[in-house]
Amino acid sequence: MTAADVEARARVREQAQGIAAGWSGPDAPPTWALTAELFRAISEEPVLLELAAAIPLDRLPPLLLSAAVRALVARREPEPLVGYFPVPGGGQPDLDEGFRPALVAFAREHGGELAQLCVEHRYQMNEVARSADVVAALSRLDPDRPIALVDLGTGAGLGLHLDRYRYDFGGRTLGPEDAVLTITPELRGSPAPLPARLPPIAARLGVDVEPLDLSDRRVHDWLAACIPPETSAVDRFAAASEVARTHPATTVRADLAEDLPALCARMPDEAVLVLVDTYVTVFLTDEQRARFRRDLAELGRDVEWISVDPLVPLGVEGRESTQYLRVPPRALEATRAGVTGVIGHLSVRPDGSSSGEVLGLAHPGGAWLEWW
Repeated sequence: MTAADVEARARVREQAQGIAAGWSGPDAPPTWALTAELFRAISEEPVLLELAAAIPLDRLPPLLLSAAVRALVARREPEPLVGYFPVPGGGQPDLDEGFRPALVAFAREHGGELAQLCVEHRYQMNEVARSADVVAALSRLDPDRPIALVDLGTGAGLGLHLDRYRYDFGGRTLGPEDAVLTITPELRGSPAPLPARLPPIAARLGVDVEPLDLSDRRVHDWLAACIPPETSAVDRFAAASEVARTHPATTVRADLAEDLPALCARMPDEAVLVLVDTYVTVFLTDEQRARFRRDLAELGRDVEWISVDPLVPLGVEGRESTQYLRVPPRALEATRAGVTGVIGHLSVRPDGSSSGEVLGLAHPGGAWLEWW
């Protein structure tokens, strides 16, 4: 094994351990245990670690391999492994000591197929529960002024429909009473704000290097494999996918670091431009992030950028906000404990001036929201 191989495995191991930590805190519900164990296995089992370490680091090896495992398990339905993974409406299966041996045996037998899936696909997390983090930040905007919503890294476009979901913040509710999906994050810290009403959405645009069409069954199944194997996450994806299919929204193939000015020029001038990114800009290079920030200042219009991203660099050494905002000690503490989203809001004015702050923390799967 070369020095480069050793380094690659060490970095993948650290990423997988960080993800596992985010799903295995002392107050983690039992339904999170499978997700945590899956990533612990990737960090500890040689056959899984070898597969993950062969994936370029910028393609999120632990996450991509976990999705490949789920996709192939769903396709082949191997016993007993398939029985550990939840399906929509089926609840969370019990996790026991048989899971890891079954997983390792499956990876050993189907390593070639798993590796090929990782070559053919990109990890795309469409966790609609993150809409609650965005809605909380939208409480800072004028609810009577229409917004032009641009969802960066939109994937299948689930985040474009945040006004079609219902939210329950500790008994405070918002959204259509007949919504097929209600998002109910656990609230920590100060009471998270819930606006009296959402601003009207004048236009919606999803942006992704690989926009996805949920009407394609293969695409749908891959996205479902990218969802954490936790019953509420699986159920949310199923419900939100139905909303997206019922209300098709415009999505475009573009590079957010290269094409932002042209994309924003498509949006109505009279609306406030609201850019939303959840776990997207954290994966840009330092140069790309700097360019993105400069482009915002040169748009010449009111822009509100809501970001829910881990600190940069991704991992326990994260120390800098993707929006270049001051990072409170609490965010640094949370980052050292595992992968955690940092909710930031940056306002940019037509003259290029800006102001913003970090507002709170969010679980990567949308399970909890900690406001300051």
